[in-house]
Order: sequence, then structure tokens, then C-alpha cells
Amino acid sequence: MSRCATVSRNLDEPVSGTAATATTWLLLEQPGPWGAKALTSSHLDPALGRALEAAAAGTGVRVALIRRPGRHADPGTPPVRNVYAAHTVPGRVWLHSATTRDPQRLLDLDLAALGAGDHRSFGTALGGRPHTGDPLALVCTNGKRDRCCALLGRPLAAELAASGVHGVWEVTHLGGHRFSPTVLVLPYGYAYGRAEAHTVKEALHGIQEGHVVLAGCRGCSAWERPGQAAELAVRSAADEYRTGVLTVVRTNGSAPHWEVYVEHADGRRWQVTVAQRASLPPRPESCGATVLGAPARMDVTAVRELRPTALAS
Repeated sequence: MSRCATVSRNLDEPVSGTAATATTWLLLEQPGPWGAKALTSSHLDPALGRALEAAAAGTGVRVALIRRPGRHADPGTPPVRNVYAAHTVPGRVWLHSATTRDPQRLLDLDLAALGAGDHRSFGTALGGRPHTGDPLALVCTNGKRDRCCALLGRPLAAELAASGVHGVWEVTHLGGHRFSPTVLVLPYGYAYGRAEAHTVKEALHGIQEGHVVLAGCRGCSAWERPGQAAELAVRSAADEYRTGVLTVVRTNGSAPHWEVYVEHADGRRWQVTVAQRASLPPRPESCGATVLGAPARMDVTAVRELRPTALAS
């Protein structure tokens, strides 16, 4: 039977505007096996997983588990766990790290504040500090969620780690199984689909140099999906690849049609027309799907730079 990622690739389904949405990512190290819903079906205390899910609801924070690439036989409870928090909204991007012996301490975090970009509770509750290492590359490898993530994601994570790339972690879920291998690069929150080792390395090097690699880019998680597609379209139209200079300032309309306004740090602004369309022919949206679907795609139909006199409208 064809895998969902193979079908999506063969149909040349576009990846733009398909990234998971989160203003802030909260990542907790949890070695060992993961179930389909890893926060409550791993060796993390399921009561803690449920409490974190409930606390994060509506805050803009997405909680995920991470582990080092490699074999995942049960190593027992780790004495010390790595924890990361990353805020992805341009102009206020940050990545902080901490370690903890007691993951229950995450319940002391102010997730609403974290989602809004305030990292103070991360420092107070966990002793977190600004991350001084390399950017993070999170590779989705949760085969219990979708087999493509394991079959395609795990070899990618292993290859990156073996080649000396720092900051590589396996992660529980990034959405869009059919675009496997999927990768999220932090702190800026750009997601990539159908990723290969060389493209991930280019994306990480780009972030270190202050620019965004557009090849295979699904969008920035800070924006909803129409905004993701609009920002990438403006980058292409304006030949602008620097990080942190474009912001989605307004989105008018609702599915299947939006007018998205994207502003540059230098004051330029664009109006981007985005149409939601069905991806045809129907295809499996995941390997476990029993019914074929026509997933929504975000098609940019127009990019128009606005005159200064139109900016106040």
C-alpha cells in the first residue's frame, strides 16, 4: 500500500501554508517509546501530560516531547531532562533552555504569558536562560502517529546527528504527516516538508546567518495558515530572505478567501490574496486514514505592494 508521503509527493502537493501554528513551543525531553498522543501515552506521567495539554489550550503554546536521535529502548526515567521554550513572533523571537529533575515543575509555568512572548516564568520556575548553542532542528519521528514519520523521519534525524549537526532532536508531532520528513527550526519557527539532510543543514546555516531558506518551507508557526502562505509569497516577490523583517499585521476574510497584509520592518506593506482550495484528486491524509480526503491548500493568487497612502486603510 502506498504511503501517504509518497502519494503527496507524486501529486506534487504544495507545502506552503501547512505548518503547525504556535506562537511559542514548549519542549520537554522524554526518552523511550511514544504513543500516538505522546503527552499521555509515553513514559511521562499521563496526569502531567493531561495537565500540560489543558494549561496550554488557547494560549498559543504548543507542548511537545523530544528525545535524542537513535534507538529508543526504554532507558528508564532520565535523572535530568532538557527543556526548551521558543517564541516565534518576528521582532520578539527568543529561545531559552533549562534542565530539570522534576518535570512537574512545568506546571508552574505561566503558559498564557509564554504564548504572548513573556519568558519570565520559564526563568523563575525552571532557572531557564537564553539558549547559547546552535539553532534547534526538530525532526518528527513518531511512528505511532503516522508510519511515514518513523520510516522517513528517523533516518533523517540519525543522518543529521551522525554528520555532526548540533541541536538535532526527534519530536513527537509537527502535523502534516504526508509531507514527511517534517522538520521545525527554532527559534524562528519555520517548518520544512519533504526535508533532506542538505536542506536542513542549509536552513540551520541560514538561521545562523540571519536569513530564511524558502526551499521546502511550509511556513512560520507564528501565523495562521493564510498568513504563512502570504509571508512566503512576499519573500519570493520582494527577494527578501532576512529573518525577523516581515510581520503579518492583519488578515481579513474567512475560508475560502482572505486578504492578508504583510509589513516590512522598513515600512513597506503588501496585500496578499490567499484562496483555500481542495487538493485533488483525493488522497490519504495519513497512513492510518481509512477514507481518502481532499486536504485544504493555501493558494496565493495575488501579491500587491501598497502605496504609502494606502497603509492607513
